[in-house]
Amino acid sequence: MIGNLNHVGVATPSIAESIKLYRDVLGATKIGEPFDLPAQGVKVCFIDTPTAQIELIEPFDETSPITGFLAKNPKGGQHHVCFEVADIHAAIADMRAKGVTILGTGEPRIGAHGTPVVFLHPKEMGGVLIELMETPKEAH
Repeated sequence: MIGNLNHVGVATPSIAESIKLYRDVLGATKIGEPFDLPAQGVKVCFIDTPTAQIELIEPFDETSPITGFLAKNPKGGQHHVCFEVADIHAAIADMRAKGVTILGTGEPRIGAHGTPVVFLHPKEMGGVLIELMETPKEAH
């Protein structure tokens, strides 16, 4: 059911500082412009690698869902792993049938790539927060 690894989400207190790490230390050359995603409570910046992306996520404000994560991990760290799925509604039905908790309302919302996404509860995913993202149409 899961498709390509689309990205690894990395929470950070500062996208600007994290960009320096990926650019100056790790040699990243394809770094997108940071942008606000207030509906999800985050600021986002994608860094392209040859096979996937790193999604830097910074709190948009104090109500951000990653504020608690950063309180426990002040320097930031790996937040989630995102896999593509062909049909988000079929994936949700499959996960529910398998007893997996869909976080939030349980319905997809539009993610940073402009496609529907859901998050699966880490307690049922081996301790890892998993994001399922419908494969972007341009990727077909």
